[in-house]
Amino acid sequence: MYISRKLRNENIAEYLLYMWQVEDRLRSFHMDTTALSKAYLSLFSDLTPEQKQEQEEWYSQLADMMRSEGITQQGHLQINKNIILELTELHSQLIASENFPLFRSAYYNALPVIVELRSKSGNAEIGEIEVCFNLLYGIMLLRISNKAISQETEEGKEKIAHYIGLLAEYYNENRRSPLMFD
Repeated sequence: MYISRKLRNENIAEYLLYMWQVEDRLRSFHMDTTALSKAYLSLFSDLTPEQKQEQEEWYSQLADMMRSEGITQQGHLQINKNIILELTELHSQLIASENFPLFRSAYYNALPVIVELRSKSGNAEIGEIEVCFNLLYGIMLLRISNKAISQETEEGKEKIAHYIGLLAEYYNENRRSPLMFD
């Protein structure tokens, strides 16, 4: 919860990847927040009893939301889907404007990777932003598992990470002070 709060304010892309990880963590404990608390949250010895209780309640609320949204096996919370929608809208505004040539360049550099990933996914309906996050999350999971990543995947990830990094920067900038699109 404390990490998510910090990331939400600092880097929306890292926040979303973190929240996807939280969803998977809850799934790995079969939505049993008591077991999660004993096995995982107990590792955070620097938390006060109040902070620990707050953290447990946060995980419990997320588990309840996941159950109510029917995503205990797969999928993402609507609150996380909404971020993808916000990023997609911002992406469209940035691409349509001549004021952001660096962003446009990063997007068009990443576009062949996005198209290839979407094609490989077998889901033509999936949006470009979600395709990017799926790649970044997948690579994060591979690294956590100490699995090898091909050179081609690494090169594609670099293009995607640069593009999503810029999008996240513009997202935060736009939150602080609305961007001038034209």
